[in-house]
Amino acid sequence: MTTHKSPNRLANEKSPYLLQHAHNPVDWYPWGEEAFAKARSENKPIFLSVGYSTCHWCHVMNHESFEDNEVAELLNNHYVAIKVDREERPDIDALYMSVCQALTGSGGWPLTVLLTPEKKPFYAGTYFPKRQMFGRIGLMDVLEQIHTKWEQDGGALNKLGDDLLAELQSLDRKNAHSPGAADSGIPGEELLHEAYELYRRQFDEEYGGFGNAPKFPSPHNLSFLLAYSQMYDQPQALAMVEKTLKAMYQGGVYDHVGFGFARYSTDREWLVPHFEKMLYDNALLANVYLEAFQITGISLYADIAEQIFTYVARDMTSPEGAFYSAEDADSEGVEGKFYVFSRDQVEEALGLEDMHSYCHVYGITPEGNFEGLNIPNLLQGLPEEVAERMGMNPLALRTRVEEWREKLFQYREQRIHPSKDDKVLTSWNGLMIAALAKGAKALQKPGYAKAAARAADFIWDKLRREDGRLLARYRDGEAAIPAYVDDYAFLIWGLTELYEATGQAVYLERALLLKDGLLELFHDPDGGGFFFTGHDGEELPIRPKELYDGALPSGNAVAAKLLWKLSVIAQDVELKGIAERTAAVLASAAAGYPPGYAMYLQAHLGMLSGGREWVLSGKKEDPALHGMLAQVQQAYLPDAAVLVNWQEDGGAPLQKLLPHLADKPALSGQATAYECRNFACRAPVTNAEAVRELLAAGLREV
Repeated sequence: MTTHKSPNRLANEKSPYLLQHAHNPVDWYPWGEEAFAKARSENKPIFLSVGYSTCHWCHVMNHESFEDNEVAELLNNHYVAIKVDREERPDIDALYMSVCQALTGSGGWPLTVLLTPEKKPFYAGTYFPKRQMFGRIGLMDVLEQIHTKWEQDGGALNKLGDDLLAELQSLDRKNAHSPGAADSGIPGEELLHEAYELYRRQFDEEYGGFGNAPKFPSPHNLSFLLAYSQMYDQPQALAMVEKTLKAMYQGGVYDHVGFGFARYSTDREWLVPHFEKMLYDNALLANVYLEAFQITGISLYADIAEQIFTYVARDMTSPEGAFYSAEDADSEGVEGKFYVFSRDQVEEALGLEDMHSYCHVYGITPEGNFEGLNIPNLLQGLPEEVAERMGMNPLALRTRVEEWREKLFQYREQRIHPSKDDKVLTSWNGLMIAALAKGAKALQKPGYAKAAARAADFIWDKLRREDGRLLARYRDGEAAIPAYVDDYAFLIWGLTELYEATGQAVYLERALLLKDGLLELFHDPDGGGFFFTGHDGEELPIRPKELYDGALPSGNAVAAKLLWKLSVIAQDVELKGIAERTAAVLASAAAGYPPGYAMYLQAHLGMLSGGREWVLSGKKEDPALHGMLAQVQQAYLPDAAVLVNWQEDGGAPLQKLLPHLADKPALSGQATAYECRNFACRAPVTNAEAVRELLAAGLREV
């Protein structure tokens, strides 16, 4: 296996994933007309390889095949090879992943698809070894067989592509464009109860989470169960979430040395992770840990969220304040090498005496728990539980644990780090902005709002065209790629949370402007819901609507949830109708398997509970107003809008945006709180105790 010193076309790209392949002997093309024109002129099939920079099996296939001269010769002579970063082009990934799932029943990355020059797929799979092994067909075998078939009967492969595409188009119309779905109205509560029952049956009573290995955090599932537990006074739903949150934290899927969660656990116990760390996972997990803290008051959940924020600030934040995308599982070509320890290494970092104590707390053994080495974990109990067994003072042990962690962290810092995907994605930044803003509210720590605001301002300044059109990716000084529905919906989420955390009307104004863009570019006025790509985007064989939650929540579901909230804020009946029609499309899709649509279920809960709104009016310097605002911000109010109506010149921007706030003034110059639902308000209150009573009453109401 070799790599060329002279780079291929990918050297001119910005994607870290494409740049990883810039010195392959394969004559790679980025996705674009140049590649398809070559395929048409030379009558060659397309070899499409889709992955991302922190994907372990993408690295394996790269080393085994794409660095190999024999594979490169076959690809270069008989195919036009195209590389795509799925995080930059999720539209291409989603289209051809659906092909892979239709043909094989499963999917994953690297995604390998063979296409006609007209982009029509006729063969798909995921990882292929170079030659057949372990029951897997080899890449060389596939390429040789397809080449022979293309030469002998290319028409049959073209027809197969036509037929497969027609089937997928028919399925897409059925799933996302079903006649009358948008006008069927919001279903009642049965779908919510059905979802809860399915979660309950799938719940792992021993280790938390749902189903068997591998286990994914799926925080939007947990957020739904939290909301369900509060609306229907269902303690078992809350218990399932708490069991899962504690189990994930105690396992090795959480980095107990440097903080942050890995992508998923390979086992049922949450012990052995797939070590890559993704920004979106950590944003969504911070959000659900904060929600659990708001409901239970258990400080552990707040601590975990703050540790995630520490990790993101330290390792995942650009000098300008935007957030990077991911960290690799591999370093020095070995998965997990950066994160694991032998007992001798722990002793080298901590000294003999502290090594024994640390190993007792974090499950470090001579034989190890991962390929002869150790992933630190708390499966044997939280430190305070271990302290009780050891006869130690829990507070004293907690102090020592932090000292050990810091020493081990500094020891680990000397290692060669996993690679970092330092591109800035608008959608994922939106999620982290939302999480940090929620942290600022729930924990009353304005520093988190400042971090969120830096990222939000960066996106606004660097990732919009002159006409205001949002872009999806920034790296190395270049903003590019028209943004997708996820970018708009997730950033609206982040900006709305940031407004509520700061009271700065500029962030709400931006959210409302993006709402206009979302409707103009993506909305389907006939079938309801939102297309994944804008009407100004590249034309692909299918323009899908993504309804189902994956690792990320569906952009349609986030749009439904946020448009509903913005309709309450702006008192916009038309926008409310669009949110409801979007929810109806999602409900039609969710009927087959409700747990696959957890973010939609959250939106559904919010719509059933009515449009809740808190308006707090008063002077900026009034401590009574800030005391009331803190109570509302700290409360668990998953769907309520929180508006700060400053009663001075500083309030003019918000009053210009929302003229109806003139009807909610500070009474007699006192800080005043209004609690409203469905455009009707209770009697205003002017003291903190009354706000507490209203919050408590609101939690009891369905």
